[in-house]
Order: sequence, then structure tokens, then C-alpha cells
Amino acid sequence: MGIILEIKNLTKKFGGLIAVNDCSFEIKKGELVGLIGPNGAGKTTIFTIISGFERPSSGKVIFDGINITGKKPYEIVNKGIARTFQIVRSFKYLTLLENVSVSYLSPRGKKVSRKSGIDKLASTILSSVGLIDKARLPPIILPHGDLRKLEIAKALGSNPELLLLDEPFSGLSHEENESIANLIKKLNEDGVTIFMTGHVLRELMTLVPRVLAMHRGILIDDGSPQQVANNKFVREAYLGKGETFIE
Repeated sequence: MGIILEIKNLTKKFGGLIAVNDCSFEIKKGELVGLIGPNGAGKTTIFTIISGFERPSSGKVIFDGINITGKKPYEIVNKGIARTFQIVRSFKYLTLLENVSVSYLSPRGKKVSRKSGIDKLASTILSSVGLIDKARLPPIILPHGDLRKLEIAKALGSNPELLLLDEPFSGLSHEENESIANLIKKLNEDGVTIFMTGHVLRELMTLVPRVLAMHRGILIDDGSPQQVANNKFVREAYLGKGETFIE
């Protein structure tokens, strides 16, 4: 598999605070990778830089061999990167079908929708995330788990090669966690490269084959869930002494 994302010596400073400190890593096409760390570790900042909402203080973001550092969010979406947010955001008075259809208004989305039509493609995506039976409903009446699925559906509407999922398990029940985990696994099996953050560690660590661990803006481990779970510094930084990520 080729490399789809390269992060090279990425640093982001907010005044005197270093949110991301000289981070470097690569993600291969087709991978499912998790990024863990406590609040303030720098996870969301990395996603924000990759997706163009913040410029790095230094370093580079290379997507599919192209330097996209500092590009605008709409430019990055049209290159093939889509993301979700920790706080779910939707057009609450539009239907679910209309919410997903908005994604096809982008230049990248228009190219995809020319052959099959927007409604058909939006319906296909809603079906893939298990929401087709609610296609004509507004998101304002949906439970939180369905709103998380809608976030993913909207991101898929831009036909991404790389999907960034920021805290997809946040605020969900055990049953909703399981449903989202199954959806993420299926999307990855269907060929979507996925890079995701998470605080719900048991779900994330049992889902992804590879984990990156951050602490205070620094990448401190990169390996299998078991390897990262056994790292003394990771355990103490995130869980406290004597705890474990995986049973």
C-alpha cells in the first residue's frame, strides 16, 4: 500500500503554548489508525491542521504526494479529505437526505453525482450508515447516536479518500458505540482510509490495528494496540498506574 498522508515535523504554537511539537508520522492507503491522548494532548489540533482550519507554525502536511499545508478547508475537501467534529453539526431543519445532499454541491461531489444523481447517492450513503429509514426526518429529533452517523454520512458525501473522525464515540451509549464501531469497520473494509481520535479507549483500541499516542503535543508511541497499551508512559499519562486499555 502507498502512503496517503505524511505529517512532517508538524508544530503548532498558540502564543507560548505548544499544542503540537515536531510530530511526524505516515498513514498508508487503506489503513484504520487511532490517535489517543488526554485533553490537551494535541489530537484535535492535528486534525484541524490537516483539514485546513488552522495553519501550522512549521512542518508539512502531504496528502497523496501533494503538499496541502495551509490550504483552505474547501480546497482540502476537494482534494479528498473529509472530517467530522467532536460536536455534531447538522442543518437541523433539513431532512437527513437533504443534509447529505449538501455535500454533493462541492466540485468533488458534483463530479461523483453527475452519473447517478444526488438523491440516489445520498440515499445510498444513508443506507450504508443505517439511516435510510429516517431519510425524510429532520436531525433535530434524532438521538445522539444517529446524529453521529449523520456526521459520517455527510463526510462521505464528498467521496473522500481519507476520512478523519474526531471523537466518533463521544457521548454514546454502549449499544451506540457498538453500532458506530461496526460502521467504521465496514467503511474501512470498503476501502476508505480512516484516521480517528478517541477518549472511549476500549472501543477504539479494540477496533484499530494501529495506534498513535500523544502527550503534551508530542508523539510518544506508534504501534499495535497491545504495544501501546503496554507502554509504561502511555499507561501512566492516560490511565494512571495499574490500569490497562485492553482486557
